Amino acid sequence: RPITMIVPFPPGGVADTVGRPVAEALSRQLGQTVVVENRAGAGGGVGMAYVAKAKPDGYTILMSLSSISIIPEADKILGKEISFQTSQFKPIARFTADPTVLVVRADSPWKTYPEFVAAMKKDPGKYNFASVGNGSSSHLCMEYIKALSGTFAVHIPFNGGPPAVLATVGGETHMIAAVPTLLTPQIKAGRLKAIAVTGLQRYGLTPEVPTVTESGVPSLKGFEAIAWNGVLVAAATPRPLVERINAAINLALQDESVRQRLQAAGLEPAGGTPEKFAQLMRDESAKWLPIIRRSGATLG
Repeated sequence: RPITMIVPFPPGGVADTVGRPVAEALSRQLGQTVVVENRAGAGGGVGMAYVAKAKPDGYTILMSLSSISIIPEADKILGKEISFQTSQFKPIARFTADPTVLVVRADSPWKTYPEFVAAMKKDPGKYNFASVGNGSSSHLCMEYIKALSGTFAVHIPFNGGPPAVLATVGGETHMIAAVPTLLTPQIKAGRLKAIAVTGLQRYGLTPEVPTVTESGVPSLKGFEAIAWNGVLVAAATPRPLVERINAAINLALQDESVRQRLQAAGLEPAGGTPEKFAQLMRDESAKWLPIIRRSGATLG
């Protein structure tokens, strides 16, 4: 029967953009139809909880963003009701791992990231930033910058990437940090201006944009914030099924049509073993939970 790939976010967002071409390639690799189903809500929590409780037979898989490694732990910190635990999932493989891009309106007065940091320092609370949702990498990346640089800007969360980007394009918000997938079309159209990327090295698809470290703000030296996505299944899924799906994903990511579609969206294919993916999730949780504690960031 068909395999269902749950995308826990609305159509048109990053997870959807990544999930659909990979689902098509997976169908070819596995010889079975892979159907994408959007189950949005609670910052991805609705779809994630659905997969956590699904039958562990490999027929229900989760297309997840990096927020999955912190949602349950953050809910504990904030005293919220927890709908699932990270331990209820078994990582299969990453799809992509990319830095976020920090952008402002093309006609904004800030040409470099230090200029925006200086503005936040001068007038705390005067400026705001959009995010694709509470607890998203888009949100926490800016909270991390605020913590390190001792600045303050107001967080304006949106339900998904497209409305968050359009709010910045329209001048409703001053800045957004998001993955290249969402921002590249508006940058190319001349509506938004990229002023920094959050990787340790410059991003291959935007080599002209300096890193946050290169921006010259001393407190942000060595800054890194990576957004990733990948596939997980219910924790009790047998190892042979995990290995079969992992192998199919890695082959799918080598498919030239998939690579072209991901790269056109500003994403670099990743892949790898379940063990490497699991270690990444542990590292991400350790990195971001202190930011949750400090900011009181809610999720969903």
